[in-house]
Amino acid sequence: MSQARITIDRDFTIADVPRRLFGSFVEHMGRCVYTGIFEPGHPAADARGFRADVLELVREMGPTVIRYPGGNFVSGYRWEDGVGPVEDRPVRMDGAWHTIETNAFGLHEFMEWSREADVEVMEAINLGTRGVEAARSLVEYANHPGGTYWSDLRRSNGAADPFGIKLWCLGNELDGPWQIGHKTAHEYGRLAQETAKAMKLVDPSIELVAVGSSNRQMPTFGTWEHTVLTHTYDEVDYISMHAYYQEHDGDTASFLADAVDMDAFIDGVVATIDAVKAAGKHRKRVDISFDEWNVWNQDQYNQVEAAEIAAAGWREHPRLIEDVYSMTDAVVVGTLLHSLLRHGDRVRIANQAQLVNVIAPIRSEEDGPAWRQASFWPFARMARMARGTILRLAVSSSQVTTNRYGDVDEIDAVATWDEESGRLALFVANRSLDSDAVVDLDLRGLRATGIRSAEVLAAPSGADRRAVNTEQNPDAVRLRPLEDVAVDDGGVRLTLPAVSWAAVEFDVAQS
Repeated sequence: MSQARITIDRDFTIADVPRRLFGSFVEHMGRCVYTGIFEPGHPAADARGFRADVLELVREMGPTVIRYPGGNFVSGYRWEDGVGPVEDRPVRMDGAWHTIETNAFGLHEFMEWSREADVEVMEAINLGTRGVEAARSLVEYANHPGGTYWSDLRRSNGAADPFGIKLWCLGNELDGPWQIGHKTAHEYGRLAQETAKAMKLVDPSIELVAVGSSNRQMPTFGTWEHTVLTHTYDEVDYISMHAYYQEHDGDTASFLADAVDMDAFIDGVVATIDAVKAAGKHRKRVDISFDEWNVWNQDQYNQVEAAEIAAAGWREHPRLIEDVYSMTDAVVVGTLLHSLLRHGDRVRIANQAQLVNVIAPIRSEEDGPAWRQASFWPFARMARMARGTILRLAVSSSQVTTNRYGDVDEIDAVATWDEESGRLALFVANRSLDSDAVVDLDLRGLRATGIRSAEVLAAPSGADRRAVNTEQNPDAVRLRPLEDVAVDDGGVRLTLPAVSWAAVEFDVAQS
């Protein structure tokens, strides 16, 4: 059994907790929309076709903002296809995912669904096959009160009040050769700049996200961000980041440490943003929207699934990247959330991709039930408990040796303190494959007075750390009480099992 110490000082702070950090993503891809959030005729569907069982799980999970409608899908999407009477909407071929899009679900339906889910909408525009005119028309349609062509069309389509969408993505992954409308950094930077100007002329209150690199391994990473921001710095508020992680060749130790890569990725993008700011003598600060992240077995998709989809021909909402998440995957998801939160001074928006069925924390079956995947739990607890101020921690722990990252801390943690409620929330993971860890919290400026809740995600004694939740056994992996945690003379000691993630909330007093 190893020993670790986490020092938490009330005065060592990072930033306020950005509520938009707990975002998700709904794309017209696979079964995320159709038979996911929307399934007319399902026993749990309301008159609009919204699945009440899925909505209930979404509310429990607690996302604050949802990016829509893509993703790769948006780079070939005509937003006008998804408005107006459903029976008049065209059926289209979606080249991004080789599927048929009926457009039975569009902007109005998503706005209604988002109100039911109590989430903010983050709308993405098509800068792959379209540009300035389509983008400014969409902002007018969505946000202008009335008296103009596009706003009056919205009103005639049943929405008298503006949608008031504040967050907008200027395209998606346009650095990627796989993207419909792939562009060089200069081509995209100029288009994004002019589109941003036109959109803000329609509604100056909106916030805009420029497209960053699709991942850190892209050959243009770094230079892409620098070039794009050189063009767009004055017009945009954020630049995007995307990252997906998976276990490679049974290297579980490196997989459990993938948050180390996310930390470095964020630090690199921050450095690039600030270099452009300094060189351009800009006054404002551009921040980060990490609007796609998750654990995703891309090897399975690239080697098998993509070929199967293409061979099957054009179909409506086929099963696509419906990864089944293990308890170990969920521990990694927890540490990725740690990374985002400890960079909350610059990562102000984040969206786990995606919400339902497609690499998702929530699964559903057509005409069947909906259930939580293992990865549901870290997101749900952090979205609910992370409040107030992010604290800067000092962690001293044993090291785990990994093939990809060298030696890394066995213990990974982040904490928030809500002065108003007097609560301290600690989120902590043990990356060791075989050793429990005793963790002492050294509180400075704060004194623990009681334990409000303590839960752990770990394999029960004798169980498999690769256990998963299924339709037949939806509660195999869930949070359980963390028994070995105690307050002692204002400090705290807890014991974490190997390969585990825990959420602990304390009542604290200032000292």
